[in-house]
Amino acid sequence: MLSDIEITHQAKLEHISKIGEKLGLKEDDIELYGKYKAKITPHLKESNSKLILVTATNPTPFGEGKTTTSIGLADALNLLGKKVCLALREPSLGPVFGIKGGAAGGGYSQLAPMEDLNLHFTGDFHAITSANNLISAMIDNSLHQENPLKIDKILWKRCMDMNDRALRFITVGQGGKADGVEREDGFNITAASEIMAILCLATSLTDLKEKISNIMVAYDIDGKPIYVRDLGCADAVCILLKDAIKPNLFQTIEHTPTLVHGGPFANIAHGCNSIIATKTALNLAEYVVTEAGFGSELGAEKFIDIKCAKAGLKPDAVVLVTTIRSLKYNGNADKSEISVPNMRALKEGIANLGGHIENLKDKFGLNLVVALNKFGFDVDDEINFVREYCAKMGVKMAVCENFAKGGEGGVELANFVLKELEKPSHVNFIYKASDDIKTKITKVATQIYGADDVIFEDMALSKLDKISSLGLDNLPVCIAKTQYSFSDDAKLLGRAKGFKFSVKDLEIRTGAGFIVAVCGKIMLMPGLSKKPSAMDMRIDENGVISGLA
Repeated sequence: MLSDIEITHQAKLEHISKIGEKLGLKEDDIELYGKYKAKITPHLKESNSKLILVTATNPTPFGEGKTTTSIGLADALNLLGKKVCLALREPSLGPVFGIKGGAAGGGYSQLAPMEDLNLHFTGDFHAITSANNLISAMIDNSLHQENPLKIDKILWKRCMDMNDRALRFITVGQGGKADGVEREDGFNITAASEIMAILCLATSLTDLKEKISNIMVAYDIDGKPIYVRDLGCADAVCILLKDAIKPNLFQTIEHTPTLVHGGPFANIAHGCNSIIATKTALNLAEYVVTEAGFGSELGAEKFIDIKCAKAGLKPDAVVLVTTIRSLKYNGNADKSEISVPNMRALKEGIANLGGHIENLKDKFGLNLVVALNKFGFDVDDEINFVREYCAKMGVKMAVCENFAKGGEGGVELANFVLKELEKPSHVNFIYKASDDIKTKITKVATQIYGADDVIFEDMALSKLDKISSLGLDNLPVCIAKTQYSFSDDAKLLGRAKGFKFSVKDLEIRTGAGFIVAVCGKIMLMPGLSKKPSAMDMRIDENGVISGLA
């Protein structure tokens, strides 16, 4: 089979204006960025369209194909004559050049041109990076200019859209008096920055500016908060984002319209595309397929408890993506033999699937379909076992072959989803806004993750007191933890239960409007692997790229 990038090179794409026409967009609604991508005018009226959320079981090193399934489902709905639009996140350069790869899907269920999407796209990530670092520059300039705000403890970090562990802890201003004030600093990856979260949770340019103004960046010598509005640069930061706030129009290789906008990670941020893009898609199409990052205990929980709560949204149906290979991995199968039939490992590891079904169906109260992303080495006995397990859990399972067959391979899934959409829909939130932060974290950790107890370390305990004193207990929580396990320990596979969940630190994000709980060994600036994907990429004399995935 051809590589992903070879498949997209052979695809005959439509001009992006024709893709816009399928959504009823006019010429004045579209700002062209070449032939195949565009910015569009947001459409934010109330809508009765159906919202379909795609999530997954815990990811493994092999990849489960959540975005591929999202694209295949949308293409399948398109084949069935439905007016559909995808609403997805933008890729980060860190994973593209690291180990995870891009976010364009795979095989014959891809967004295209995939090079455009996975690299600079329309410049949104660069704008977010610049906006973040303008705030850093203003903080350091205020320190240099005799510190009129009496800045004492700085909370804000710089950011960069790359995996670079050497930037986690740095010292700035070492050159001397003319070169700034020497202090400790650090970088987060752009996808984990508060500016990214704000862009994805804002509902207008006015709302964006208000959220930016409210970012807490430091404390003064009296322990009082200092905000971006105190630095006097809220409008300047917003100016850098005036184009980035507009959704990006793209297409699948089967010409299904797609809005790609925003890109927060789900393990260290809230993991959903922008509210503006999702609501715009709901206004322009009858069916919208969106996704939340990593496993459902991370992405789907944050989609519901943060995004839906803030935007007044609810998913009308949910697709839970899994693979036999990932379930065997969760059953401690040997990695070197992960593609070999192994019913013992499958029976042991399928509890991981069961945990996600239980959360989505019983805890959140959602209409659910399981999508089994099929590989060529999967055998009928194993497929049937998963199907029977799902039936016992009260959900249907569709076998997805869209990687090899495109939309045609997702028709069974599409039909199952359409059946679920006929049912009444509602959503349960895991915690109440009136709960304090400690209670909110404890409810998510015990009810969704399966922890017996939650341990708040000393730094986290001191932050709980600060949060309470600032009157911020009403904010939702965004838990930053490993994506590989229900727990905060990446090695605890299957359906982890009875463990102690450790909260190391709490980060106050008054602009985005949530509290980040940093748990386990999670890092807000990833590093590269021993052999990152960047080492396998090539470009020839004609500018043709290979090795990009």
